[in-house]
Amino acid sequence: MNWVKKKNLPTIESILHEGQSCNTLPELWYVLHSSYNSAENRLINASFLNETLQADQILWPPFSKQEFKDAIAKCSSSSTPGPDHISWRYLKSLITNDSCLRKIVQIANTCIDLEFWPSHFKLSNTVVIPKPNKINYNSPKSFRPIVLLNTIGKLIEKVISNRLQFHLLANGFLNSHQFGGIRQQSTTDVEIYLTYLFRAGWLRQCHMSILTFDIAQFFPSLNHQFLSLCLKKLALILTLFSFSTAITQIILPHIHGTLSFPPPLM
Repeated sequence: MNWVKKKNLPTIESILHEGQSCNTLPELWYVLHSSYNSAENRLINASFLNETLQADQILWPPFSKQEFKDAIAKCSSSSTPGPDHISWRYLKSLITNDSCLRKIVQIANTCIDLEFWPSHFKLSNTVVIPKPNKINYNSPKSFRPIVLLNTIGKLIEKVISNRLQFHLLANGFLNSHQFGGIRQQSTTDVEIYLTYLFRAGWLRQCHMSILTFDIAQFFPSLNHQFLSLCLKKLALILTLFSFSTAITQIILPHIHGTLSFPPPLM
């Protein structure tokens, strides 16, 4: 894939951190790590969850082969693979063999039963690419990390994600105004909903306006410990996998060399 190769970036100043230039790979790693994992080791106060009733624990039935077929059908065959170099195109061909598909399902069910996530699935390559059309590139926020995980592990995670979303929607745990990342509640639905509100307001001779805001660094700010507590509260006693031994490679365009580090993944 051409886009993961070294890029010839425009002449720019080095990334700055607290007014100092990052001129070495360890310095650059520290700055990027601080930006992309800002919630690591952050103290949280989850006492307000005590006001929420504990949902009845649900059973986690074994995965089926059809769940994996449905999940992989939506994966782009042109996506770049992770360290295992197994592409989605190859994996789609592989699971057409019933014996291979059955083995993958067995691996997924065993991970749940043993409450264990293999280190192979934690390995990833992180490609840090510059965001387009920025005035300057001396800030880590001007770059975007793309995480390339091993493909079979990603497939199992997609199946788990589908299970979680079904449970949350079926039990009314998601706000009805949650759009994006939810089935049948995309950004198109937001546009339709806003159009309806505006036209309804105009019919009542009202002046309509929209107030929007963006939460900077939202995903890096998610606290994994707090998310686990929320899932437990919702009776999703799904295996809380330990990713403490994960090793990720960070590949920096325009910089020679790689650096391994243990990321705070959930």
